[in-house]
Amino acid sequence: MRWWKVLGLAGAAGVAATGVVIVRAERKRRSYTPDQIRDRLHERVAELESGGDDAGRKP
Repeated sequence: MRWWKVLGLAGAAGVAATGVVIVRAERKRRSYTPDQIRDRLHERVAELESGGDDAGRKP
């Protein structure tokens, strides 16, 4: 019976840790201003356009 308790606690700890990771990622994502996001998107588009047809593909 103890193994089930240990397994349940480990599962709960895993769920909590996953939640912490998701919250940190969301907080980091929201820290960008709209102008910063727009600039990064424009940079990506420019890189893709200058790279040709196979831009972004790995060999």
